Amino acid sequence: MTNARTFLRTALLATALIAAPALADGPIKDRGEAVERAHFERDRETILAMAGDYKVRFDMQESTPWMAGYEPLDRKISGGHESVRVIEDTGTKIVLQHLLVVGAEGEEFVIKHWRQDWEYEPEKILAYTGPNTWEWKEMPERMRNGRWSQTVYQVDDSPRYAGWGEWQDSQGIRRWRSNWTTRPLARRDAVRHPIYDRYEGINRHQLTPTGWIHWQDNTKMMPDASAEGGLNPVVQEYVLNTYDRFDGYNTGAADAYWAATKDYWAAVRDMWADVAEANGGITIEEEAETGTVISGRLLTIGNELQEGTIAQDAAIAEARALIGEATAPAQQGAY
Repeated sequence: MTNARTFLRTALLATALIAAPALADGPIKDRGEAVERAHFERDRETILAMAGDYKVRFDMQESTPWMAGYEPLDRKISGGHESVRVIEDTGTKIVLQHLLVVGAEGEEFVIKHWRQDWEYEPEKILAYTGPNTWEWKEMPERMRNGRWSQTVYQVDDSPRYAGWGEWQDSQGIRRWRSNWTTRPLARRDAVRHPIYDRYEGINRHQLTPTGWIHWQDNTKMMPDASAEGGLNPVVQEYVLNTYDRFDGYNTGAADAYWAATKDYWAAVRDMWADVAEANGGITIEEEAETGTVISGRLLTIGNELQEGTIAQDAAIAEARALIGEATAPAQQGAY
């Protein structure tokens, strides 16, 4: 009998441990003002700690096929040098801009990379809902307390995906995990025109002794009118982006680019925000190589601004015209 009771206790404990991650996604109970303030300040320190100069390793691996006959792609590893700068900090909102520095020594040039916006207890997020479409989604009020949203933007500052989660300490590791989020295909997949057209993924950020990691668990989905929800899973993918602190490259190139273009990009961010608020979201045609159909030109304008071949007023005016035309309902599919 004693052995039976011991077995039962062990089984119940194991069940509780398995269920723990789901419970962690429930509402955060009121912890009192002092504790909430301490958590908030530590969250801010963690997010701000992602700024700096890094050697980056991008590791992408398709793993388990969910569709019979599908052959997972070979593992792909790439890397580079990336500078991450804090470009806005209001207290409850922190914006980190990533800048890739590429090219041989003495011939470096900068590619404006992705952007991540962190917002504390937001009321809504700008979520990807399907091809060419991002919509405002209300964050459930009972889930806001103590949580941060992360919105990721593409190289032209148009939206990519958004999610929300809580910064936690677990097994001695500081980590943030998103809810399930829908995302458009990354360039690495989009240029191949695969059978799947989006990811359903969980996003994680964790600090390390030498920097931080961005870890994605993606299910690649394909349209199927006969399937529940209109989608079928094709294959699982794991992405591990590792940021190790490193200043052995021309970090000044990143800062010089940003100094020359920051006002232009601030205006571009405001334009996208205005469209999203006015239209309840953003609809714009996606393009495999660049993300959106106007991304290439918006980036080129930034380069021309740094080179001094276009005036800032003219650069902003052209960007406004591009964004206005590309997001106008009558223009969808016109590019």
